[in-house]
Amino acid sequence: MSYPRGLVVLVALVALALAALGCSVTGPTGLLAPTNTPRARVLNHQLRATATTILPTPALDAQVSATSATAEPASASAPTEAPAGAAGPTAAPHSTVTVPVDADAESLILERIYEKVNPSVVRIFNLAHSSNLPSSTDAIPQGEGSGFVWDTQGHIVTNNHVVAGAEQLQVFFADGTQMDGELVATDPYSDLAVVKVDPSLVTLVPVEQGDINTVKVGQRAVAIGNPFGFEGTMTQGIVSAIGRSIPGTSNFSIPEAIQTDAAINPGNSGGPLLNDLGQVIGVNAQIQSSTQSNSGVGFAIPINIVQRIAPALIKDGRYRHAYLGIRGGNYTRAWSKALGLPADVHGAYVEEVVRGGPAEQAGLRAGSQATNILLGVDSTGTPIYLQRGGDVIVAVDGKPIGKMDDLLIYLERYTSPGQTVQLSVVRSDGSKATVSVKLGERPQQQGES
Repeated sequence: MSYPRGLVVLVALVALALAALGCSVTGPTGLLAPTNTPRARVLNHQLRATATTILPTPALDAQVSATSATAEPASASAPTEAPAGAAGPTAAPHSTVTVPVDADAESLILERIYEKVNPSVVRIFNLAHSSNLPSSTDAIPQGEGSGFVWDTQGHIVTNNHVVAGAEQLQVFFADGTQMDGELVATDPYSDLAVVKVDPSLVTLVPVEQGDINTVKVGQRAVAIGNPFGFEGTMTQGIVSAIGRSIPGTSNFSIPEAIQTDAAINPGNSGGPLLNDLGQVIGVNAQIQSSTQSNSGVGFAIPINIVQRIAPALIKDGRYRHAYLGIRGGNYTRAWSKALGLPADVHGAYVEEVVRGGPAEQAGLRAGSQATNILLGVDSTGTPIYLQRGGDVIVAVDGKPIGKMDDLLIYLERYTSPGQTVQLSVVRSDGSKATVSVKLGERPQQQGES
């Protein structure tokens, strides 16, 4: 029996789409800064554009409910070196789907993602006593955001800026359950936090964790959260870029962020960024915008950082970040003449070494002679010029460093305070050296990383 060619093609496309949903396709998601924001300078990285945190939205009333479904995760090779304390991607049981012959494959994929993940997404109200109502004994909403269920013990992951300053937290689930939340711990450096609810009072559906190593530009990115208080909102786009460094709430940069054009707005903060399998690949945290709303440039904290930090916050109440103690930027060919270094060198240029920090103690050298290359201006309007005489870091522990982001990513992924790393550097006279640095712990102050 023969079938119309169009029908055969449609069935084939649907089959491929569902195979991707159950097997192997991935894709991620991604804060808020005026386009005229001055150039940001943070330790270990120079940002050419800035982004600031989405503020939690005012309280709005809305409610949504959904049923749970699962999809089989993609198989992916583990990182060559697993970060300490990191939890690997979680497995989910195989799903069988009946596909109508006239079904739209794209819609089916998105429906399955929503059914699978929405029960795990929560709405978080940040409550505090208003200074304008001194006689009031009730805490009132000062903002809200999103979060998602991490495990069956009641732990919920969200952004630090969603819960900052809260005197009380209320958590709303997709099935209508409302309960108090307890703040477990926060990490301002990564803008992450963990909240806990009583697991005996609600059905908890933990998210499935993705693998940052499978995230590629062009893959589908899906965000689920509560923008402007509208519960259970799903938007989709693509992974626009990977490996971005974005400023954290403490002025330390957050490396390896995922950029997406999926619509993210105030209230999405803390919610999951998902791939085609409904696996979390990031925590939505920032947008670049001059209007305080979606502009098509959003950022998510990558899942590998969450996998390191969330377990530590749950177990120890804090996360200890490794600390090198330098400020710098990407060494470029355009700088070679001014710095007197070879044009074919690639790496992270050390502009400043923090006094008393691990890098200074190890003998890493910073620039000290001003060149005529203008890098920008500081907060007072004073010009900042490139300084000659610094080291160029070209490798760490034998792994090549092409730019400052590479160094940031390595330190965040694979190192801890007290660990010794070997930095391969090119000195200002063109000679090569190896500098052994015992990493410290990031200090409890702003402006260094």
